[in-house]
Amino acid sequence: MNLDFLYGLIDLSFWGYVLVAFLMVQFTFMGITLYLHRDATHRSLDLHPVLRHIFRFWLWMSTGMLTSEWVAVHRKHHARCETEEDPHSPVIYGLKKVLLEGAELYKVAASDPELVAKYGRGTPDDWIERNLYRRHRPLGIVLMVVLDLVLFGVPGILIISAQMLATPLMAAGVINGLGHHTGYRNFECPDAARNVFPWGLLVAGEELHNNHHAFPSSAKFSLRKWEFDMGWLYITVFKTLGLAKVRKVAPELARVTGRHEIDVETLRAVLINRMHVLRDYAKNVTVPVCREQLRGAAGNGLRVAKRLLVREKLLLDHNAQRSLSELLASNATLKTVYEFRERLNVLWSGAHLSNERLLQHFKAWIADAEASGLVVLQDYARAMRGAALARA
Repeated sequence: MNLDFLYGLIDLSFWGYVLVAFLMVQFTFMGITLYLHRDATHRSLDLHPVLRHIFRFWLWMSTGMLTSEWVAVHRKHHARCETEEDPHSPVIYGLKKVLLEGAELYKVAASDPELVAKYGRGTPDDWIERNLYRRHRPLGIVLMVVLDLVLFGVPGILIISAQMLATPLMAAGVINGLGHHTGYRNFECPDAARNVFPWGLLVAGEELHNNHHAFPSSAKFSLRKWEFDMGWLYITVFKTLGLAKVRKVAPELARVTGRHEIDVETLRAVLINRMHVLRDYAKNVTVPVCREQLRGAAGNGLRVAKRLLVREKLLLDHNAQRSLSELLASNATLKTVYEFRERLNVLWSGAHLSNERLLQHFKAWIADAEASGLVVLQDYARAMRGAALARA
């Protein structure tokens, strides 16, 4: 019996269908990370209008998502991260719920017109958005299903399934779920964001979630030498073709040796590079002192102590905060190191203070650190005198 009618216009091998499904899913993730995330939400990237329209059209067909809704939900996630108002925090809802029902949590938030109006400003509101994408949202997915069936026949059903499952599972579930639960942290940002993997391959760089939360307005998510951001590779290609313009990447902290005078430019470099400054403080001050003071600690005591001293206090539960208090009460040196870090944090929490007051605070911090008697703290303070913005 001739079964050619079961196949569409394009007859492929098994691995050919697998490749097509994979490429379609990757194009969807490309649209999410480049267009929805880095361009429309955080304005770190300017895509050519042609690319924007292509991604809008593809996302309408492959996911049914609207730009204004996605942008609004994600902006609120950043604004209210790990609080009761966060649309999809595993810290609040639990990992299982976000992993398995992340798409549902997104839909609930996206269906709130007040949320979309408040956080979705600046997103497309042209004729095609109003009269096609919003008015006929299900039509896009219907067209995609028909297209897959016409092109690939029965195997197209598997391709459709892969497309329909990929975004809810990988983006809504894994990134929003595991990205705030499992992985490593380069930076102690005031939320639970983690890098799921150091290689952002499957979800176009979104796996580097801690890096993104540390520097939300950066178009590049990879920040360490061994990290790889597939989205940045796409950006590099489009930039070479004149189809994309990078507006902003994460700042870098430079140090000028032999400089002693602390001025507004020094303060500005410290303020802009908050994540780098705190990371360097943990690496060069907190961890060495902790290791020295707790040498020979039983079991995982040293590891727990380092986590308590380095982690943002807001992320510590009641028991952890009690353990931290007990640790500081029992060790004056660790208490000193911790208090200096908290004093350093005042620089970023003092938005109501003038530059003159902040500069005075920073100078006093440097002077007190240099007089502390702790060698690593003194070395760090001297290095901070030379803080400067890295030149591109």
